[in-house]
Amino acid sequence: MANHRLSFTAGPLKGNCFPLREDSTLIGRDPSSQICIGDKTVSRRHCMIRNDGGRFIIRDLGSRQGTMVNGFPVVERILAHGDEVRIAGSTFLYLDRESEEAPSVATFELQGEDFTPSSSIELRMEESRYLSGADVLRDLSPFGRIARDLHALLKISTRISSIRGLEPLQGELLDLLFEVVPAERGVVILTEEGQDEFGSVYGLARSGPDKSIPVSRSVTQKVLREGIAVLCSDVLQDETLAASESLRDARVRSVLCVPLVVSKKIKGVIYLDTGDHQARMTEDHLQLAAAIAGIGASALENARQLEWLENECIRLKEGINIEHSMVGESAAIREVYRIIARAAPTDANVLILGESGTGKELVARAIHNNSRRADKPFLAINCAALVETLLESELFGHEKGAFTGAVSEKKGRLEIAHGGTLFLDEMGDLAPVLQAKLLRVLQEREFERVGGTRPIRADIRLIAATNKDLKEAVRTGSFRRDLYYRLNVVSVTLPPLRNRREDIPLLVSHFASKYTQKCGRKIAGISPDAQACLLNYSWPGNVRELENAIERAVVMGSSDVILPEDLPETVLEAGPAEEGSLALFHSAVRELKKQLITNAVQQAGGNYTEAAKTLGLHPNYLHRLIRNLNLKRSVSLR
Repeated sequence: MANHRLSFTAGPLKGNCFPLREDSTLIGRDPSSQICIGDKTVSRRHCMIRNDGGRFIIRDLGSRQGTMVNGFPVVERILAHGDEVRIAGSTFLYLDRESEEAPSVATFELQGEDFTPSSSIELRMEESRYLSGADVLRDLSPFGRIARDLHALLKISTRISSIRGLEPLQGELLDLLFEVVPAERGVVILTEEGQDEFGSVYGLARSGPDKSIPVSRSVTQKVLREGIAVLCSDVLQDETLAASESLRDARVRSVLCVPLVVSKKIKGVIYLDTGDHQARMTEDHLQLAAAIAGIGASALENARQLEWLENECIRLKEGINIEHSMVGESAAIREVYRIIARAAPTDANVLILGESGTGKELVARAIHNNSRRADKPFLAINCAALVETLLESELFGHEKGAFTGAVSEKKGRLEIAHGGTLFLDEMGDLAPVLQAKLLRVLQEREFERVGGTRPIRADIRLIAATNKDLKEAVRTGSFRRDLYYRLNVVSVTLPPLRNRREDIPLLVSHFASKYTQKCGRKIAGISPDAQACLLNYSWPGNVRELENAIERAVVMGSSDVILPEDLPETVLEAGPAEEGSLALFHSAVRELKKQLITNAVQQAGGNYTEAAKTLGLHPNYLHRLIRNLNLKRSVSLR
């Protein structure tokens, strides 16, 4: 694997080099960041660099000052070896090779001087000699300039038509321009439609990577805004450009900028400059560069669109080709599928949040089954189901004689899961002592059995789940802050069933088919009234409660269709749905229950126990009926 790293060249971390993690690296002022920068101008969570199948992608996290790559603001961008990233006052290079040298792609910096063309030449693209065709045939002698230019254009057209990929195409285009235009440096800038930022920037310098390219913002903006080609053959004679400190420091003498136009829309610019006063660019070079831009614009746009389509195809496949046992097509659950697809191929720890019964273990198994650990063990343990001492033995194992009853050596789940995945459910209930021991496992990748002294290596991926608010637990001190950040590398929150009701019919069909096969009964479907009950119920137990309700309906039903009377009373007592209505019989039963309970409570003078005795019910069941029938305001119990 390449040595992917960040080498800081400016800011508080100047001189430091940080290796990138295999999953993702958070950069910011927050102490929990993998790369923490002690600078108030840096946002707490400034940007993140994630590994996407071997490509490292930097993404701005809504920072105040933005993230600049090679001098241009970006939201998200694939990093290339030698890219310069600037966040506030810190600058670093992305390197993915053993050598510290950056490639021949140069860095560039936008300059904000006001530009007025006092000594420049402007050319409208429709007036271009080679694009308009005017007067081109007058000089076609073998040694004429136009003949040489046409030969160069033919060569360029042939070469760029055979290149696949946006970055190679940009590099080839600049190389070809260097052959016919005496420029020392060049930048291809592609704009993002409907946005102020640049979507793609590629720079090249003849002299190599040790020189930066100062790009005049006002020149590029003028070309983008007006769609004209601009040449300033002597920067020192132009009052506004001569005032640019960076252009003076780089000893720039000539600047040439031409638009990239596709279907009458400006898609970007090609920016060239040189510091050689003996080989300054002329109007003939402007004409030729405009023609090359006209030829290359469509090729660049096609390459960019193809790259976008390929990335979109990969993104869509990631969400489709994951192996899982979950059911649902709502937007909320599809977001869960997307996170699983992105997280599964990595070894990042995952924290699954959500109410009880939402399917957290199914998500954990899906992450494991789609990872490179799929052929290794997947072990699950419920942290709330065992007392502290027993849970410690289950997790870490114990040596013979470690405690009373330890008659033999026992391997723990951490040891058995070596090479695979360990799923810790109800993580929020883990005792503080075990939290400290688990933190050591995540940091050192080793542990000791209870009563043992020999360290044991632990090559595991940890997936934790909880229905508790861990942030609040961290705030109150019941859960370790450092362990929380170790677990919360990737988090996924499962939506409660009440927030994805559109998935209920799919889940009902799935569970009905499952229990039909188990019970040997034939179920043709579900009645509209029964479905209305299911859709109207709030499902506090989520998918698990729905599964139990359908299993009961299949077992207790007497027809080949699930009817309302086959469903649990709690579902029926939830009231009529907003869309459609229950059968008259079930509505009458509900109203009768309300009346009987109200009368019994009134006759008992509000006494809870006496009212339940009068109705022949257990007091707990009476309390549940009052809650489900929304009678709390109608009766006063004591």
